Amino acid sequence: MNTGSLSGAKQQGMAIISALLIAAVVAVIAAGMLTRQSVATRALEADQQRVQGRWLAQGGLEISRQLLWDARLRDPLTRRDQPWAQPLLAAGFAGRLEDEQGKFNLRNLVANERIDEAQVQAFERLCELIGVSAVVGQRIRQRVIASYPHLLNAQIGATGKAGFDSGRATSPDADHKPPPPKAPMLRTLEDLRSVEGMTDALIGQLAPYVTVIPATTWINGNTATAQVLAAYVPGLSLERATALIAERDAGRWFINRGDFVNRLRMPQLEMSSVKVGITSDWFRLRGEARRDQRRVSLDALLHRSEDGLPQVIWSRVGA
Repeated sequence: MNTGSLSGAKQQGMAIISALLIAAVVAVIAAGMLTRQSVATRALEADQQRVQGRWLAQGGLEISRQLLWDARLRDPLTRRDQPWAQPLLAAGFAGRLEDEQGKFNLRNLVANERIDEAQVQAFERLCELIGVSAVVGQRIRQRVIASYPHLLNAQIGATGKAGFDSGRATSPDADHKPPPPKAPMLRTLEDLRSVEGMTDALIGQLAPYVTVIPATTWINGNTATAQVLAAYVPGLSLERATALIAERDAGRWFINRGDFVNRLRMPQLEMSSVKVGITSDWFRLRGEARRDQRRVSLDALLHRSEDGLPQVIWSRVGA
C-alpha cells in the first residue's frame, strides 16, 4: 500500500473526527443556550404572573373597601346579612371580609394605661368556653399586657389616679409614669407564637373568637359568636347566648344597645356595664388571587370611618 495513501486516509479520518467533535460541542452549547433561554422564559412568566396576581389582590382589596363604604351609606348597623359579609369572587380574586369587632380584642386588656380587670375576667371566661387551658390563657394575657405601657398596682394605689406628668424629673407625679412596654406590640394572633405552649392548632382555635385591633373596641352584638357574648356579658350563660344568636341570625337583628340589653332578660344588669354595640369599624380581609398556576395570598386589616373609604391599616401579600 502506498505510504502517501495511508497518510492521506489518516488525515481524512482526523478531519472527520474533528468535525464530529466540533458538531458535538456546538450541539452542547446550543442545548445550553436553549435551556438557559427556557429557564429565563419561565422566570419571566412567573414574574409576570406574580405581578398580575398582586394587581388582582389589590383589586380585591379595593372592591372590599367599596363594599364596606357602601354598607355604611345604606345602613348604620353592621350585620351578617349585608353584602360585605358574603364571599367575594371577582376578577380572579376570591376572599372574605370578617368583622373583627365580632371577636374579643386583646388590646382591650389594657385601657387608659391600666389593666382592665373586667376585660381580663371576660378573656378568662372566653378561654374556658372555647377550651383553652387557664395556664395558656394566663400566658397570653401576660404577653399582651407586656406589650403596652401601663401603671403598676403600686403606682395606682399611691395616688388613686394616673396624675398629670409635666415630663420633668421634678414633677410630683414623675414616679407614676407608666414604664415602657417589655415586649413588642402585637399585630396579629400569629405574633403569639412566642408564647410557651402556643401552637398553630391553638392559634387556629382562637382565631374565630379572638383578634388584635390597634385600639380599644366594643363587641358588635350583630356579628359576635355565642361564646364571645357569653364571655363578654357577666352572668350570661352560653345556652342563653346561643338562643340569642339563633334569633338574631334568623332576622331579628339588634337595632340598638337598648334592644340588646332588653333581650338579655337580665334586669339586674346595668346597661352601662355592657360594652356591646351594633356597629363595627374594623374588618379583616383574607383572600387569594389566582393567575394561571400562580397563587398570591392577601391578608389586610381595614378601618372604616365616616369620612370616606376604609383605610388600610396594614396588608400582607404573599406568593
